[in-house]
Amino acid sequence: MTAVLITGCSSGIGRATALRLARRADLTVYATARRTETLADLAAAGCRVLPLDVTDEKSMAAAVQAIEAAHGCVGVLVNNAGYGEYGTVEETALDRVREQFETNVFGLARLIQLVLPGMRAAGSGRIVNVSSMGGRFTFPVGAYYHASKYAVEAISDTLRFEVAPFGVSVSVIEPGLIRTGFEDVAQRTLSTSEVPEGPYGKLTAVMREATTRNYRSRAFATGPDAVARAIEHAATARRPRTRYVVTGAARLMIHTRRLLGARAFDAFLRQQLRSA
Repeated sequence: MTAVLITGCSSGIGRATALRLARRADLTVYATARRTETLADLAAAGCRVLPLDVTDEKSMAAAVQAIEAAHGCVGVLVNNAGYGEYGTVEETALDRVREQFETNVFGLARLIQLVLPGMRAAGSGRIVNVSSMGGRFTFPVGAYYHASKYAVEAISDTLRFEVAPFGVSVSVIEPGLIRTGFEDVAQRTLSTSEVPEGPYGKLTAVMREATTRNYRSRAFATGPDAVARAIEHAATARRPRTRYVVTGAARLMIHTRRLLGARAFDAFLRQQLRSA
């Protein structure tokens, strides 16, 4: 039985992934969150639950040690925990930026460091890092969230090369707009940094409206099960892909950014925001 460690399982993508993988007879799924009482339904579905805070060294080490004591190593690590800190570059407090990087980047990196010795000793392993389409291009008022996901992309690309000789694969999941509660957190962080009478008040208001509209659109947003399917493939397929872009809209935006280049993409965004 392969042991799967998933972070951020109290809701959204992490929860959907844990439920999906728990149906498989070949996997033992460890669903984790800061508060294990939020994981009761996952335990009832067959997951094993552990407390894990990706901003706390002792918590991360204890979770990995518990799995290694039972299985020898973590067979699959799904780095899912993360959130969006939104606001303009000038107006967002750097303490909040640091907190986001602790969750989205440093926690992810530290868990990789903790599981790799066991994976190398076993000669196999899978690391699945949940990034975002926002790790491939940027929107206004999201610089620090995008920066954290660009970091995940860079870490993953480098790591993939480094660990391949040890039988360890690395995949990146790049969701588009997923209805998980992420929007609520993004809007809340945006509202705390918003200064309506300030120089970016109009831009912030337009982005708030566009975000709400796009998350409600069937054409742009979908549920977390679509991401869970991609993670399952990355975790179990004989030849997992390097990247999984989830939603057609995300694929379109990534290709549009690549084809247009920076100057033309800026013009495209300006046009879209004028019509928002």
